[in-house]
Amino acid sequence: MDLGLDGQRVVVTGGSRGIGLGIAHALAREGAALGLIARGADGLAAAAAALAGHGRPVVTVAADVTDFVALGAAVDDVAERLGGLDRVVANAGGTVGGGNLLDSDPDDFVATFALNAGHAAAVTSAAVPYLRQAAGPAVVFVASVTGIRPAPRTAYAAAKAAEIHLASTLARELAPLAIRVNAVSPGSILFEGGSWDRYQRNDPDDFDRFVREEFPHGRLGRVEEVADVVAFLLSERASWITGSNVVVDGSQGSPSARRFSPAERRL
Repeated sequence: MDLGLDGQRVVVTGGSRGIGLGIAHALAREGAALGLIARGADGLAAAAAALAGHGRPVVTVAADVTDFVALGAAVDDVAERLGGLDRVVANAGGTVGGGNLLDSDPDDFVATFALNAGHAAAVTSAAVPYLRQAAGPAVVFVASVTGIRPAPRTAYAAAKAAEIHLASTLARELAPLAIRVNAVSPGSILFEGGSWDRYQRNDPDDFDRFVREEFPHGRLGRVEEVADVVAFLLSERASWITGSNVVVDGSQGSPSARRFSPAERRL
C-alpha cells in the first residue's frame, strides 16, 4: 500500500536505535525525508549510514530530549535543513533511577515524566509552527502498554499513562490547526541490543517462562510491527484517526517480567 509519505519531512526523537530506528526505516521506505534526534552523535552517524540505502535525505542532531531548549533548537535545525516539517514521532523514552516508589526518589519520578510525556509535549510544541504550514500534519507518540496495565516500573508506567492521555488531549487542542495526534503503545519488542535481548541472554529460563505465560503467539513483538503502524498513522490513509492509542502487543498479558519485591507487597 502506498501511504503517500513520499517527500514528507519527519522528525523522529530517539531515532538512532531500536524502535525509533525501525520507524525511520519504515518511513524512508515510503519515501520520507528524515530528521533524527538522539543524545549520541556516534549512534546517529551509524543510523544515518544504515538509512542511506533508501536514498532519502537524512539529517541528524545530537541533543538531550529532556533539555527542552536544546530540543527546540534541534527541531528548528532539522526543519531548516529539510525545508520544513510535516510529521513528528516522539519516540524517546525510558526510566530514570530505580523506577519504583521504594527504590527511587521524587526527582527520579520528575525526570522520568520529563523524558516521556514532557519531551513529547516539548517536541510537538517546537514543531507546531512548521506543522501549521504542512499538508495533513500528524504526530505520533510512542508510549507503552505499561501505561494502560499497571506493572513495575511505577514511574515509567505513570509517565506512559500521562503520554497516552497527552496524545488524546492534544488531538482536541490541535484539531483547529488540522494536526492529528495519536499514540502507539507497543508491548515487549525484541531487537538486538535491547533490554529484552539482554534479558533473554542473561536469564533464558525466566525469559522463556515469561514468553510462555504472557504471549498467546509464543513470541515477543518485532520492531517492524510497531514501525508499520506508526507509518500508517502518520499517513493520509489514517486521516480520520486522531486522539487514539493503538496497542501493538500481540494480546500480551502482563507488560513486564519484573515483579515488585516481597517487601513492597507487604506495604
